[in-house]
Amino acid sequence: MVNIGVLASTKATDMQAIIDAINAGKLDARISVVISNKKDAYALERAKKHNIRAIFLDPTGKEKGEYDKEIGRVLQNEKVELVLLIGYMKIISPWLVKKWKNRIMNIHPSLLPAFAGGMDKDVHKEVLNAKVKVTGATLHFVTENVDSGPIILQKEVRIEENETVGTLKEKVQKAEQEIILKAIRLYSEGKIRVEGSKVVVK
Repeated sequence: MVNIGVLASTKATDMQAIIDAINAGKLDARISVVISNKKDAYALERAKKHNIRAIFLDPTGKEKGEYDKEIGRVLQNEKVELVLLIGYMKIISPWLVKKWKNRIMNIHPSLLPAFAGGMDKDVHKEVLNAKVKVTGATLHFVTENVDSGPIILQKEVRIEENETVGTLKEKVQKAEQEIILKAIRLYSEGKIRVEGSKVVVK
């Protein structure tokens, strides 16, 4: 069983899919803690509803490295093996990246490297403005460079003629959930490894 810690700043909708899969016996994993930098993040409520430890860590007046060391202490105390960033609106420090090398996964709502750097609805808006036919979701390991770590899984989403930011976000979130669940399964079975800047799935 893989022990997971989640960092979230928003609703953490994708986390619900993980919780549901665990409760249905479809995923051999446990979310032991959810940490947020936003006191009113619905992710914390979502965690409490499912008896998952929910922690608000206030970043006000703290340097990034100092703040991330607080996060690191919580993750270690909870014996977390795998960290998931789900709608986490902060860039994490090099210290945390190194400490949890190849054990921090981030979900991004585009087919990286396309539309890197943005967050949430801003990305979908950019995608629609670019008039592309296909977008999707990318799960990658976090490195010190934003949205450029080794890609674990991607899933394409077709863009319809009358697509809006709202409809596209919904479709992409479904893709996100599929690849997150698949990646957790592969990780727990020891089937994911990083070779250089690439992920190899056994």
